[in-house]
Amino acid sequence: MHASKKINRLSFLLSFVIALVIPAIVKAENAAVVNLQCEHLYNPIGLDNPNVRLSWVLQDVRSGARQEAYQLAVGTDEKQVSAGRGNVWQTSKITSDANLVTYAGKPLQPFTRYYWTVTLWDKNGKPVKAAANSFEMGMMGQSHWRGSWISDEHGVDEKAAPYLRKAFNVQKQITSARAYIAAAGLYELYINGLQVGDHRLDPMYTRFDRRNLYVTYDVTRYLQKGENAVGILLGNGWYNFQSRAVWDFERAPWRNRPAVCMDIHITYSDGTTDMISTDKTWKTMLSPLVFNSIYTGEQYDARREVLNWNKPDFNDNKWNSVINRQAPSAHITAQAMVPVRNVEKIVPVSFKKINDTAYLYNLGRNIAGVSQITLTADSNTRIKLVHAERLNAQGLPDQSNVDYFLTESTKSTDPFATDVYYLKGKGTETFAPRFNYKGFQYVEVTSNKPIQLKQESLVGWFMHSDVAQVGHINTSNPLLNKLYAATNASYLSNLFGYPTDCPQREKNGWTGDAHIASDVGLYNFDVITVYEKWMADHRDEQQPNGVLPSIIPTDGWGYEWGNGPDWTSTVAIIPWNVYLFYGDQKILKDSYDAIKRYVNYIDEKYPSGLTTWGLGDWAPVKSKTPVELTSSVYYFVDVDILAKAAQILGKQSDFKIYTGLAAKIKQAINAKYLNSQTGQYADGYQTEQAVPLYWGIVPNQLKPKAAAILARSVVANNYHLDVGILGAKAILGALSDNGQAETAYKLATQDTFPSWGWWMANGATTLYENWDLTLKRDLSLNHIMFGEIGAWMFKTLAGIKPNESRPGFKHFFVQPAFVQGLDNFEAQHTGPLGNVISSWRRTGQRIAYHIEVPANTTATIIFPADKAIYNGKKKVPAVSPINVNAGVHDYIIEKPLYP
Repeated sequence: MHASKKINRLSFLLSFVIALVIPAIVKAENAAVVNLQCEHLYNPIGLDNPNVRLSWVLQDVRSGARQEAYQLAVGTDEKQVSAGRGNVWQTSKITSDANLVTYAGKPLQPFTRYYWTVTLWDKNGKPVKAAANSFEMGMMGQSHWRGSWISDEHGVDEKAAPYLRKAFNVQKQITSARAYIAAAGLYELYINGLQVGDHRLDPMYTRFDRRNLYVTYDVTRYLQKGENAVGILLGNGWYNFQSRAVWDFERAPWRNRPAVCMDIHITYSDGTTDMISTDKTWKTMLSPLVFNSIYTGEQYDARREVLNWNKPDFNDNKWNSVINRQAPSAHITAQAMVPVRNVEKIVPVSFKKINDTAYLYNLGRNIAGVSQITLTADSNTRIKLVHAERLNAQGLPDQSNVDYFLTESTKSTDPFATDVYYLKGKGTETFAPRFNYKGFQYVEVTSNKPIQLKQESLVGWFMHSDVAQVGHINTSNPLLNKLYAATNASYLSNLFGYPTDCPQREKNGWTGDAHIASDVGLYNFDVITVYEKWMADHRDEQQPNGVLPSIIPTDGWGYEWGNGPDWTSTVAIIPWNVYLFYGDQKILKDSYDAIKRYVNYIDEKYPSGLTTWGLGDWAPVKSKTPVELTSSVYYFVDVDILAKAAQILGKQSDFKIYTGLAAKIKQAINAKYLNSQTGQYADGYQTEQAVPLYWGIVPNQLKPKAAAILARSVVANNYHLDVGILGAKAILGALSDNGQAETAYKLATQDTFPSWGWWMANGATTLYENWDLTLKRDLSLNHIMFGEIGAWMFKTLAGIKPNESRPGFKHFFVQPAFVQGLDNFEAQHTGPLGNVISSWRRTGQRIAYHIEVPANTTATIIFPADKAIYNGKKKVPAVSPINVNAGVHDYIIEKPLYP
């Protein structure tokens, strides 16, 4: 059996390499230019940024492949651009390996489509030309809106969602049409009876009274010559929060009945244009969606459905007139980011009929999203769908681990994670909520009349921001594979246009959870557009004195609790991490003043260099770490990032000031908490040792001692954790980066309490909120705040790390840890320059290591110092570190020749 497993692992590795390398060799004997993006999106429409960013990837598998020069062409004529001529921007041949360039041509115009291409010159000086791609500008400012903000006459307490519609006539042949739509709340857009697009929960959540987002759709195919109709269904979202919890969203300063503003621009074949806008000629009535709460659930009464309400031939004479409303904010900007979608359909793994009016479904995994039910039943049949992450002793949904934030009255009148559907009784009917999502694995379906359901009657939809996956890991350790999958599942379950803490209890943008998980996101998913949007949310929420709230966006809650530097370091850490992974300075530039104001506030309030402001090591096992220690470390991190950003952006005065402040903070921390003889911080608990090690507080000469103390603490705890979320972020890296990778691996692969593996041993498919599974509260079963283990696999076992001197993987480091107990490990990360692959397999005392470095970049490989290293199969001795160019590289690592 053991030999069979080895053969299977070898076969997987070979297939892994063949699948990635052979097609590339076949296709790219010569170079090609691929993955052309504008604003980190493919062929986007509706952009506002007048200085768009253009990027591309050189695909070239030849050894030493690189880009020697590039030339850009941007214009409004596709044929000319395809020929390499741009009428709005034409660069000369620029000698550079840059693959991310900011537009610097003639001013871009609103509502205009541009085509662009790039020609590269490869390492041999041969030109390589890309196919033309496009981008299209949107409103580019408030003055171009023509529509009014409209709503119905009802107030915030009206439960039913409004329909809005407008009929119009088109007399000419349409060549193109765009809909620009902004909403305070959520919406679904229909044209001639068809729903436009596949986005969910648009527009993305912002601080509504400070900034609103609009979405652009190509609606050409939806319109027709002759009679047309446009319909909109408005949902509450976070704008008209009607449920009751502890975050005060029902008292938000922006709260109002949902409203919408839209312009549809139509271009005809004769070159003329027309516009359909929201105004007082629109009609409205209440819809069958009789209740919708993004926090709890939805209720839909199909008996109240109005057939063809969004079609041209519908008679709306009995509908009401709309009313005009003031715009929710003065800033309506483009939603230039990947949308939320129904990404994955989940078929239940089991189904149980309890009785004629009750059924239980198990999706087999915890997800964020909705359930969709299809059934046939009599009119006036009411079904209720209760969602939960776990079952109680009676085998029924148990929400007690998350519903304690609801009041008792809310639990009965607005039950948690519960949808209600009233059937109209006319054939097969399908229901899924429109303006809601939940965190769940189980769905109980009950009815007021007997119904017949089958296992296939219900499915789940995994919803999240539809970010592309750019990271993949597979190992010979099944537990690591489960942990990797669970980490990614929790990350995606908490990505809905902003990072959240959990998808079932809060859906809040807790800052601490987000910066802890940012490495996980960046190694595994193309998340730059989500983080850029969320950093704009930070700027919306920042007070004039620099203070940020602990949840972002917020209605005002969180400025007084939980928002110390250990949490709201998101303002610095996430822009810095995005810069490291993408090499794009924009997020640093945009965030610079916000970081500076935040740092200056802490400096003014805590002039000693130490701060007690913060929550500390949240959810620890048993040991308590001083808040002053952890918060002061994160204060240092923020200042250090600010100093580095200042240098990158050419702000030399700031660079000197904040370099000095960072040194002052580090000295203050070490003066109070470090034993300079032993390397111990405070009492030497795991978090106390790990956090200063991981974040660069420990003096270089003391790192081995500090790491040894940390390792002894882990060993003394039988290789188990004694940390909260700040310690969990730091401990694996603190060990691995300081000669203790074997200890880190043993810690990471435990499956008894307390450990990550303990969750997996108890059936987890996502990460949990707490180590102790017996807790009555603070036990969400889908949290990302302990997720650093997923990033650690890339950083340590694959050894892939970006280089801050050449960000965006222009150069990167690879320092794999060949830990005992792991036979093979494969990791791939697709960065801005292409695929990075780091994989290894163990055969006896020999390790075969394989690395692929994409074109236009270089890498430095660092192997363990106590090993003999050989290039390839010929066993030519090599000396670590090894600097390599683009290409495929293989090494053999053995025990040292001389003990």
